[in-house]
Amino acid sequence: MRPPIRCKAASAHEEGGFIIVAVLWIVIALSTLVSIYAVYVVRSSYVVGAGDDRVNADALFTAAVELTAYQLNSGAKEKRPVNGRFTFRMGRATVGLEFHTEGARIDLNAAPKELLSSFFTVLGARPADADDYADRIIAWRSTVDGDNAQSDSEADAYRVAGKNYSPRRAPFQNTGELWLVLGLPPALVERALPYLTVFNGRPQVNVLDAAPLVLAALPGMGAQLNDFLQARDTAVDREALLDALGPAKSSGTIEGGKATRISVVVQFDSGRRVSAEIVVLVDDDAEQPYRVLSWRDDFDQLEPIVR
Repeated sequence: MRPPIRCKAASAHEEGGFIIVAVLWIVIALSTLVSIYAVYVVRSSYVVGAGDDRVNADALFTAAVELTAYQLNSGAKEKRPVNGRFTFRMGRATVGLEFHTEGARIDLNAAPKELLSSFFTVLGARPADADDYADRIIAWRSTVDGDNAQSDSEADAYRVAGKNYSPRRAPFQNTGELWLVLGLPPALVERALPYLTVFNGRPQVNVLDAAPLVLAALPGMGAQLNDFLQARDTAVDREALLDALGPAKSSGTIEGGKATRISVVVQFDSGRRVSAEIVVLVDDDAEQPYRVLSWRDDFDQLEPIVR
């Protein structure tokens, strides 16, 4: 007896259904692959674009440094400018820069306790606390006698405070180390950093370019700060300006330092804006006109690639 025809029809219908499901799975898989590839292409384009901006920005930053170094070296050493600013056009970008002598900042490795303590007092610390902060900084940068290395009370204080490190007992490598010094309030450190350096190399501050807050911290400055600022704006005789410091004269200098901080802003025609802060050492006796001591730019904030 022959089986009913409808059974064959039902079988064919079920088989067609399986084929449709299989095709749908293939289409979904292909769509997923296409989506992944599209994301890959977009991200690759973004990386390449960012890389192009980085290359162009680095070249423009370097050009800004070269032009600044040329300006600093173009005249007599004793008449070297302590600050300046200018703009220039290069490629498809406009570059603006401003430079200041690093000597106008307080050096963490050279400043005496009196200057450090006065500085923290100006920032708002109580005088007794400011003295403690200055002592901690000096302890961080000072070496320990070999005979007393085993009984370092300063290192003991860090351990008691639960720190997993000891004071460097050597010069600060960068101003960011101030965050590690025991006992300094974070808010105070944040306010202090823009006025500090490790590249001045002198216990004195260059008063021709120092910020008013730094000038106010000079021991002995007192009430004559406003008079000094007015005199500085119109001064022709630098020596006379130094004398105008009065009792604060021993903490000031008019000698230009070798290190210069350059702040660069690059405005691309595309609308993107990037910046950098670069510290260079200008040495008249060296083979090269300058040497980069520190370089930080916006690209440093990019997250590292995980491999």
